[in-house]
Amino acid sequence: MGNTITKADLANTLFDELGLNKREAKEFVEMFFEKIRQALESGETVKLSGFGGFSIREKNSRPGRNPKTGEAVPVCARRVVTYRASQKVKDQVGANTDSIESAASGEQLLS
Repeated sequence: MGNTITKADLANTLFDELGLNKREAKEFVEMFFEKIRQALESGETVKLSGFGGFSIREKNSRPGRNPKTGEAVPVCARRVVTYRASQKVKDQVGANTDSIESAASGEQLLS
């Protein structure tokens, strides 16, 4: 896998690790994300233990500006999806960042 994980990558992992056939693995991933989308669309919060939560936030209309022309343009009110990482994810990502920063600065990492 490269720097981006796709739904196809997730389906392949289910195929490799759990022994689901490829069609079942793809359907499972599609159903998982569809359920999350439906919940968010209806205004529900989605909490995935140990990973984080997704919620809808209402944004008010506000004045904006076209960066090319400088012209004032109104930005309409809208709903946006927000993600808040769990403490576990924050800790793990932070730990990996420390390792990367140490390696980048030339420090020797101990196993």
